[in-house]
Amino acid sequence: MTSRRSRRGSRGRNSRNNAKSLWQSVARPEPLAPINPASVPTALLESLGSPPLRGHASAADHYIGAVIERAAAVATALAASAGVLADPEIDQQAKA
Repeated sequence: MTSRRSRRGSRGRNSRNNAKSLWQSVARPEPLAPINPASVPTALLESLGSPPLRGHASAADHYIGAVIERAAAVATALAASAGVLADPEIDQQAKA
């Protein structure tokens, strides 16, 4: 059986070597593609059907749907604040 000191010592040496690579310069990321908000954020939930909760499936559907819709709204707001939200007018012109 190995002693505790030998295991601790080997971890310390590896972390020192990895710390150097943390500060190396990396390539610049590619520009983000515009983000289109989901038209029906609860579509996946609806496709799965009601949760298997006897007597509480209706309430669970409601609350889970509310959480998903809120998360979609927050994600859309975040994309808008970052300037990566797709412009719906441009999308309609591209489809026409």
